[in-house]
Parts: sequence; structure tokens; C-alpha cells
Amino acid sequence: MANKTIELKGVDPALVFGVRDAFINKIEESFGVRLIARGTKINLEGDENVLGQIERVFGEMLLTINRKGFVDEQDVTTLINMELGGQRLSGEITADTVILFKKTGVIKPRSVNQEHYFRATLKNDLVFGIGPAGTGKTYLAVAIAVAALRNHDVQRLILTRPAVEAGESLGFLPGDLTEKIEPYLAPLYDALYDMLPPEKVKVYEEQHIIEVLPLAYMRGRTLNNAYVILDEAQNTTPMQMKMFLTRLGANSKAIVTGDITQIDLPDRQKSGLIDALEILNGIEGIEFVYFDTTDVVRHHLVKKIIKAYNGGSQDKS
Repeated sequence: MANKTIELKGVDPALVFGVRDAFINKIEESFGVRLIARGTKINLEGDENVLGQIERVFGEMLLTINRKGFVDEQDVTTLINMELGGQRLSGEITADTVILFKKTGVIKPRSVNQEHYFRATLKNDLVFGIGPAGTGKTYLAVAIAVAALRNHDVQRLILTRPAVEAGESLGFLPGDLTEKIEPYLAPLYDALYDMLPPEKVKVYEEQHIIEVLPLAYMRGRTLNNAYVILDEAQNTTPMQMKMFLTRLGANSKAIVTGDITQIDLPDRQKSGLIDALEILNGIEGIEFVYFDTTDVVRHHLVKKIIKAYNGGSQDKS
């Protein structure tokens, strides 16, 4: 007899459970197992192989909900019959492997390091994602934070990055804020717009549920019930990094991303990211996850380009 818990993330559990748990009851009856649905969790008890079948059914149900906004009795019946009839469902998507459901599909880890990154954020309040461009550090961090917001685990989402090229210092930003900073915040907006409709992002910003702002504007704040992301952290000074990390308040989590091979600080200043690696390593509740070229998820040439610039041998395939 095996036990398993499925946690539903980024989806209304009522859509999965059915009216008065109708879908849960149907799956329970069809597979001869015990299911207990509470909150966003489904506890399964039964034969291990059967639990695998049920996971695949739930995974396909989630895809159906994501695709058309709901799942009905006919959908559930079809999926159950397919699985019981030997037409094994793909199993590529399960509630445990998906970070976020979006209109055009799902966001999930696509490499071992990305999986480690995702799991690390579930277990720790502060996670550092370190590696080259294109490895999904920022994109996955935003997806994890959006999922937490959607699941009501946090009340706010705050995205920030230093604007070194705009001459940012801790207490002063020269010129008009929007004109000088907007280009450097664009990558964060790109990720947000891929996960949420632009009009919803705008409403959330007006309500201060989502904030996208330069690092200098974090000073003096205490961030409670928030998911906070610091991007391009290699371009922080040690003082800026300390300032950022000490903003975390009650029920808040943070992800810090950066590439220590791409430091743009002037006058050979020490990077706050490197400083944090030296000071914080080994502290409980903080985890460092490292990415490499095997995690690159952009154009297939990006992986080869990174290897070439790093002095590695190019793969001819």
C-alpha cells in the first residue's frame, strides 16, 4: 500500500474536484483507491502502480482545464477509460511537475538543475540561482512567484534589478525614472507578460500587488507577505545586496538570480552576489543552485555561443 500527495498549483481546486467532489469520487470508484481532497491537496492511498495511473489522469485534467477553462464529466470519463483501457496517458504533465499553467501551455522545469531550482524554492525562503544567460533563472523565478501569488501564498510580487548602466546608486537615480530605468526592467516585464495578460499586470501594478522597480527604490522598506525577485544580482555591490536581503519581512520569500561571469560594476568593485556566496553559504533556509550550458532553453545556438565564449569546445551536432 502506497501513499502520495498531489498539490494543485495555479488552478482552482474546485475545477479539479468537481461539484461536491464528483470527479474525485468517480476516480476513486474507477481505480479502487482512497482519495481525500482538502484545500489544494489530494491525498492518495492504494497500489503504487494505480497511483501512477491516477497521477496521469489528474495531469491530463489540468491540461484540459488550462486549455478550455474547465473539465467536465465526459472529459474525466474519457481520461479514466483511456488509462484503464491500456492507452497510457503521457504522464509528462502532473500536478507535481508544473510550476504554472498559462493560456498557451505550462511552465515546468526542463532540466535537472531547473528541477533542483524549483524544489529548492519550495523548501527554502531564500534561493540563489547562478548561471549563464538563457538557463531559465529569471523566467522560472517569475513563474514560481506568479504561482505563489495565484495560490494566495503571498499577497504581493516584487521584481527588481540594479540599473548599473543608468548610473544607479543606493539613494539616487539621476534624470527621469521612467526614461532611464524602463529599458533595464524590460526583461522582467517580458516574463510577466508571458504569464499574465498585460491588462491584468497593469491592474495589479495599480493596486500595488505587483511592483517592478529599480533596486535603489527598495531601501527603507519592509516586505511582508511578498515574493521578491532580485535579477542581475551580479551587478549589486555588497552593500546593495545586504540592503536587499534585509528587506524580507514576515511570510516572505526571495529568489536572487545572476551570472558571476557578466559583472558590469565600475572600477572593479566586488560583486554583491560573490560576496553573498562567501558569507551566506551553509546557512539553513538559504540554498544556492548553479546552472550551466546544459540548462539553456533559448535558441539551439545559444548553448554553443556560451560554450565558445567560455573557451569550451564547440559541439558540432
